[in-house]
Amino acid sequence: MPRLMGVDIPNDKQIQYSLTYLYGLGLFRAREVCEKLGIDPITPASDISDEEVGQIAALLERDYLVEGPLRRQVTQNISRLREVKSYRGIRHRVGLPVRGQRTKTNARTRKGPRKTVAGKKGVKDLR
Repeated sequence: MPRLMGVDIPNDKQIQYSLTYLYGLGLFRAREVCEKLGIDPITPASDISDEEVGQIAALLERDYLVEGPLRRQVTQNISRLREVKSYRGIRHRVGLPVRGQRTKTNARTRKGPRKTVAGKKGVKDLR
């Protein structure tokens, strides 16, 4: 099982699909990496030599923002939004949807389980 940038790449899949296990690398970029290095994208990951694994790792380090550095950049962007107290930063801090989705209904993933509030049960109008 080849290891790239701290992630185990599955052996039984084609290299183009195995590379998508890296955070920030989709199918398009995976094929682009294979093309740049002259590796056949449908080659199984188990058939990739150690030299080719080293070439892939060097190319990803040099030309692409993937795994740790990308996660760090995303986290820094969110913390910057929180610090300047922008609308998006406040939504991140409060744990509500950030991109304008409705919250009257739905949004359960961001809001968490329902918090039931007791209603006014049995209160009669004294007129």
